Amino acid sequence: MPTFSTTDLAAWTCGTWTREAACALEGVCNDTRALAPGALYVAIHGPNFDGHDFVTEAFRRGARGAVVSRAWPGSASAGAQPLLAVEDTRQALRDMARGHAERVGAEIVVVTGSAGKTSVKDLAAGMLAAAAPTARTPGNWNNDVGLPLSLLNMEPGARIGVFELGVSHPGEMAALCEMLRPAWAVITNIGPVHIEFFGSLDAIAREKACALKRLPPRGAAVLNRDGNCYELLRSLSPARVLSVSMKGEADYRCLQRNAAMNEAVVRETASGETFRFRLAVPGEHNVMNAMMAIAVARGHGASWDGIRAAIEAFSPMPMRWETATIGGVTVINDAYNANPMSMRMALRALAETEPSRRRWLVLGGMLELGAIERKEHFSLGQFAGAGTWAGLIAVGRLGGLIADGAAAAGFRKDRIFRCDGVAGAAETIRAHARDGDVALLKASRGIRLENVVKRWKNGAG
Repeated sequence: MPTFSTTDLAAWTCGTWTREAACALEGVCNDTRALAPGALYVAIHGPNFDGHDFVTEAFRRGARGAVVSRAWPGSASAGAQPLLAVEDTRQALRDMARGHAERVGAEIVVVTGSAGKTSVKDLAAGMLAAAAPTARTPGNWNNDVGLPLSLLNMEPGARIGVFELGVSHPGEMAALCEMLRPAWAVITNIGPVHIEFFGSLDAIAREKACALKRLPPRGAAVLNRDGNCYELLRSLSPARVLSVSMKGEADYRCLQRNAAMNEAVVRETASGETFRFRLAVPGEHNVMNAMMAIAVARGHGASWDGIRAAIEAFSPMPMRWETATIGGVTVINDAYNANPMSMRMALRALAETEPSRRRWLVLGGMLELGAIERKEHFSLGQFAGAGTWAGLIAVGRLGGLIADGAAAAGFRKDRIFRCDGVAGAAETIRAHARDGDVALLKASRGIRLENVVKRWKNGAG
């Protein structure tokens, strides 16, 4: 656990201690429920809460100090507790993260994109760890609060840090990269994610490209050669570009792929060497994720043996192709999040890996699509409707648009089931799926489609 002196914290944040802690602070936290004794608590003001309301609770749980706003009226009643008063606690959190990162001195690799960020981050960090002490984003702490907390978790001995960057509004990427100052950047792909706030794919690509613009000449960018924004992104990188492709010439190219076995062979152009590997998860997109991680790892001197070990040890995060068996049915819970790109990736993966079994789709809405919401859901339905599925269970209002598209594509209407919510979806799949079937669940996080699994389990038990 990293420790922080009161002197460094005050210098990094331009803050003032009301009373200094008696000894160094052990870790930084913004949630009293997860706070460990000896930590520094940061009172963040959010849209639905104010962390200042929990300062007293933080000290009760053993906090050694707290970062608060200078304007917080509770400072006077906090007694002799060590408070670091700053102008803006969110900015102070970023400033502390920047200061700690400079002190550690690790080379920073950032991973961003519209889909696949967490997988690439975890694969790359695992591969790099075989070559040098490596820090990484815990889980998917990739926003303006989670990312600085990730940096502040970095141990002093780390030589490389792999951090995931997620943005939902214009301008956020530049601020995150100013804090991180990466040497390497990976952009997995560009799709209509959060397009409600960006307006166009070009705007999304340019926002992601802020990660490239901060690269030093000695650094590198890893880009998807097959992506629709490759040329734009390549032109915006001041550092060398390493390309990755499933089908064309690139620095790292997939030569062969066995979809049934989740195996692939990649060629490294610079050395002429080839590498065969097997993934724990299916789909062409996951092969691309692995190759992007390989490009990062090889660029830092990782051996093929170390890379193989990391791939074999890799397992996806919860609700990312997470499998379970309920009443003899294999349930694939991929409901952590969804967008038009990742939805199609998941359907293709399911079609490739389970061709001999009856397969069900349980699909809900994709959020934050703005003006293209209706078009994208209907189009997804048309895409799904062209497949060979046992049935489509469409959840909610947006799911209804998917159902409309599937029906328009000629999918059997008696195999389309429209449900108002997760309770109806659980009842429907329980009633119609049989032993040996496979069911894929996917929707945006706000739909809470994973509750279908909970209700289904309860009903089956």
